[in-house]
Order: sequence, then structure tokens, then C-alpha cells
Amino acid sequence: MNSQLATYSKHFQKTISNVNWFQVGDNFIHKSGTLLFATVVFALILWIGKWIINSIFRQTKRIEILGGFKRAATFRALSLNIFRYTTYFCYLYAILSIIGVPVGTLIAGAGIFSIALGLGAQGFVSDVVNGFFILLEEQLDVGDLVEINNIKGTVTAIGLRTTKLLSSDGTLNFIPNRSITIIKNYSRHSRLINIDLNIAMDSDLEVVKQIITKENQKLMNNEQVELVATPEIIGPVDVNGKLVFRVAVNVPTKKQNRLTPKLLSAYLTALARGGIHLTK
Repeated sequence: MNSQLATYSKHFQKTISNVNWFQVGDNFIHKSGTLLFATVVFALILWIGKWIINSIFRQTKRIEILGGFKRAATFRALSLNIFRYTTYFCYLYAILSIIGVPVGTLIAGAGIFSIALGLGAQGFVSDVVNGFFILLEEQLDVGDLVEINNIKGTVTAIGLRTTKLLSSDGTLNFIPNRSITIIKNYSRHSRLINIDLNIAMDSDLEVVKQIITKENQKLMNNEQVELVATPEIIGPVDVNGKLVFRVAVNVPTKKQNRLTPKLLSAYLTALARGGIHLTK
């Protein structure tokens, strides 16, 4: 046993002594420097590419050609996504080549690896194809309020693999494009909303109707309100045992949160000015 250990020890010492440590150190320094240089170069490429893409999509003419600001923002996010993936892939290939890994030979000769990679890439291909058709058919744009897979939020980015939705509670949802089957887009058309005005039980409904009609005419002539159509007076409605005077209004979805309080304030002010008592 001791003789075997002595033999192994002599063999190890001989192997160590035969190593050209100067060459090893020189190779290490050379490869480290090359890796650092490649990292800096690809970082600059990534930064310059992002700057160029952002500069292109800031141009007004480019935005008009693409079909509006939201459409331009969508293509800008997608372009940045594609450029980032391409840069990372080239960087990885360069790093492996510098280290000395025969990437081309491995890919060509590793049959099992290629099969596994092909099976794993099926999901990626499905993501890309589905994302392409979503963009081609203009189902989504950055900034749209949508509902996907029972998740409601604002589209912040459409990438090669995922679509990002920002929910109202601040949650950022990453949805794989291949899982997107039904999209509810709330930002493409106007929505009908009900504005309920709490009036006293003894209010003169005819006077209320006249006041609201006159206020609707003012609102339609107000360019800042931007109503789609003249609000429709529904009239008195019982809501949970309370009498309310309902007005149905068509408003652009993306402006609903801004217009609804403005319309409600205008109606309440007009009713108070007309002597109509309001309840809480």
C-alpha cells in the first residue's frame, strides 16, 4: 500500500514538474485580458445599439409611419428585445470561443444535445410565432389596458418570449406568448359608463332632466372633455334602496379615469346651482 502511494506521489510530482507554469500563467493572463476586452466591446455595442434604437423611435415621422405613438412604443420595445437577445447570444459564443470550447463542433456532433435543445426550443418558437401574430394583427400595443388569462393590467412591453402586464396593484406579470389565447383589449373603443347622481326623494325629476340636458350641451361644446357622443339620460333608478338619477356616457377607455370625475363634478355643480338637493 505504501509503495503504491509512493509511486502515485512520484508520478504526481513528475507531472507537476513537467508543467510549463510560465506558459500557463501567460495563457491565463492573455485569455483574461481577451475576455475583459470582449466584455467591454459587447457592453459598448449594447449601449450604442439601445441609444440608436431609442433615437430612431423618438422621431415624429417614424411614429406616424408605424401608426401612432403607442404602436411606435410597441415596436421600440420589441426592437430592443430582439437586439438584446442577439447581442447576448453573440457574447456567449465569443466567450466560449475565447476559452477554447469548440462550439461549432459540439453543436454539430452532439446528437442527444441537439435533440434536447430542439425539444426545449419548441416553447421558445411558439412564443416567438404567437408574439409575431399578436403584433401583425395589432391585438396589443404598449400602453393598452387589457385582460389576458384573467390578469388585467396595462401592457408595458411585448417581447420575443413574454408580454408584460402591470396590474393596478403594482404587480408586474410576465405572460408567455404561447399561453395567450384570448385577449380583452379595453383601449380600442369607447366604453359606456353610468354616472349616478344621488338626488333627494322629493326632487322635481323634470327639473333635474332639464338641468342635465343643458349641462350635456355645454359638455359637448367643451373641447377639453372630448366626449364620443351626447350623454344619454336614463332617469331615476333605484340602486340599493336609494334614488339616483342615472346618465349613461360614452367615453374613450384610456380617458375614463380622467373624464369620469370631471363629468360627475360638472353634473353635481349644475344640480346644486339649480337648487336640487343631493344626498350622501
